[in-house]
Amino acid sequence: MEFVLDTSVTMSWCFEDEATPYTEAVLDRLQGATTVVPAIWPLEVANVLLSAQRRGRLTEAQSARFVELLGALPIVMEQPSIDRIFGSVLPLGRQHGLSAYDAAYLELAARQGLPLATRDERIITAAAAIGVRILQLA
Repeated sequence: MEFVLDTSVTMSWCFEDEATPYTEAVLDRLQGATTVVPAIWPLEVANVLLSAQRRGRLTEAQSARFVELLGALPIVMEQPSIDRIFGSVLPLGRQHGLSAYDAAYLELAARQGLPLATRDERIITAAAAIGVRILQLA
């Protein structure tokens, strides 16, 4: 099964205190699935890692190990399109009060008809409003 993965779920795999049964189940689901992410995803992940290192929450070695682990997962990054960003993502963000980053995940899930793995309540609310499914795990 394919789904869209957002940074809120991804980074919970890096920080034990942010892990939940849902985020662990999403990681387990990747054993037999592929996930797709928008082009903003690696930049968001890198930004969280840099911030965590600056605050002393993570060492450079831990950060490098996490990046290595992510590289082993079946994650496909969609190529960005200026037309899509300004024509679909921007209006979606405006309509639902989302950042462009959050709207990128929602737009990708909507366009590809895929469920979205997220913990972000604003994205979940916007997803419900436009008929995007949130990845449910039994």
